[in-house]
Amino acid sequence: MGVAKLITIFGGSGFVGRYVVQALAKTGARLRVATRDPHLALHVRPLAALGQLDFVRTDLGNAASLARAVEGADAVVNLIGTLSDSHGGFEAVHVKGAGAIAKAAADAGVTALVHVSALGADAESESGYGRSKALGEAAVRDAFPKATILRPSVIFGPEDAFLNRFAGMLGLPVVPVVAPKTKFQPVYVVDVARAIAAAVCEPALHAGKTVSLGGPDVLTMRALLEWLAETTGRNPTFVDVPDAAAGLLARLTGWLPGAPLTSDQWTMLQSDNVVPEGAPGLSALGVDATPMAAVAPGWLVRFRPHGRFSVA
Repeated sequence: MGVAKLITIFGGSGFVGRYVVQALAKTGARLRVATRDPHLALHVRPLAALGQLDFVRTDLGNAASLARAVEGADAVVNLIGTLSDSHGGFEAVHVKGAGAIAKAAADAGVTALVHVSALGADAESESGYGRSKALGEAAVRDAFPKATILRPSVIFGPEDAFLNRFAGMLGLPVVPVVAPKTKFQPVYVVDVARAIAAAVCEPALHAGKTVSLGGPDVLTMRALLEWLAETTGRNPTFVDVPDAAAGLLARLTGWLPGAPLTSDQWTMLQSDNVVPEGAPGLSALGVDATPMAAVAPGWLVRFRPHGRFSVA
């Protein structure tokens, strides 16, 4: 029996990372989670078999630590991203960080690199987030031409900051709706993890490709909130916020810590977040898309008026 593959996962302790760890652990691979602080990542250790997973302390700005993280690895997965541009975060993480990881992987002779970007990655985007994601893809391609780039839409799952965040608002009597007509195509975190595992395990089939990941449901912001209200047994009054007011609020308060909407997020909301027509999707990686209604009610029940004791 040959030695199991060694896979380094950058960002393996985050929301998506824990599902990627589980998906890759099922393949029998040895896993190395690269993280700034291994002590804060110990919660992922039980997701793999005894002795199957280890940690390595890593700093995106330190080439030597990146080299140690990928040393001897057969494949590398980069999940690291940020929603904050504080202190140049977009450039540091999405562009320079992604490029540095790709270069370290190439220098180490890694066979496969899977880079997780985002739908809306566009070098011409008015959003700093969208531009940085596109520039990061270019940096990855420059260093590792055969990388597989995955572009997920908004990712949902039990621990997400998407469905859970909105569901938590529905106990209010009146709920404002920002960008009510903007469309989303939420993708289940388990499906994203399976797609990553497929790209890692079959690099000959997926190397060099860019794949967009979206679920089977395409909903406007207003329709999404209405579905959440129905699912959680809530009946608030929804009020569409005029674009001019929402944009002004984002510009005036978006810089504050914990602001509900930053100026860059408002800019992103001006465009639909859906898989482009004809683009390769989950099926290209052998994954069937999971509808929200098939899984989300199981954890959204806690947002019902009486939680799990509510009468459906």
